[in-house]
Amino acid sequence: MSRPVIGITCYVEPAAFTVWETRAALLPYDYVEQVVRAGGQPVLLPPAGDPAPLVERLDGLIVAGGGDVDPGRYGEEPAEHTGYVRKFRDEAEFGLVGAALKAELPFLGICRGLQVLNVHLGGGLHQHLPDVTGHTDHSPAPGRYGHLPVHPEPGTRLAQILGTEPVETAHYHHQAAARLGDGLIATATAEDGTVEAVELPGHPFTLAVQWHPETGEDGRLFQALVTAAT
Repeated sequence: MSRPVIGITCYVEPAAFTVWETRAALLPYDYVEQVVRAGGQPVLLPPAGDPAPLVERLDGLIVAGGGDVDPGRYGEEPAEHTGYVRKFRDEAEFGLVGAALKAELPFLGICRGLQVLNVHLGGGLHQHLPDVTGHTDHSPAPGRYGHLPVHPEPGTRLAQILGTEPVETAHYHHQAAARLGDGLIATATAEDGTVEAVELPGHPFTLAVQWHPETGEDGRLFQALVTAAT
């Protein structure tokens, strides 16, 4: 049986490899490996052209991590710490998410992916989480993950996948969901109350997490997506 095709959004940033320093479409390879281990066929989706119609050719979609969503999309001006806004990426990914929801395509949002889903559905974001929580544990230093437990909500799809006991996860986010988008429910929180996962009841598989499951050995979220896409 052929592998279900899982599209993964990616960055466009300056990069260095072999003898080159150039602008590149790129993605941490952990995403690719997790999808392959789960039985899927990963396909990278750069934020160029009009990727939304590709939903018809995909069996599942992952919106990956990245820079901050343009605050104008949820009615705010940029705060001091909001950065790495790429409006071309916003345009591509918001189109993809809208098409995926309409098609009921299995969807997994990771970090920025949760934020894109939430804002697309009319929600808002905390632009700098330390202003809310009083600490930087969710993003302790540039290029360094924080490791914090999250608490899945019983009775949710997330709890069916991960169980209801606290799960220690890798965090690297200075923003998080504030007002939830239409129809979304919070399905996991950190001990400080930060929303760490959401899902959309009534859809076959629409789930997003604020942490970075691609970095660890636990592939259950990717396995659940690929199973839903099969």
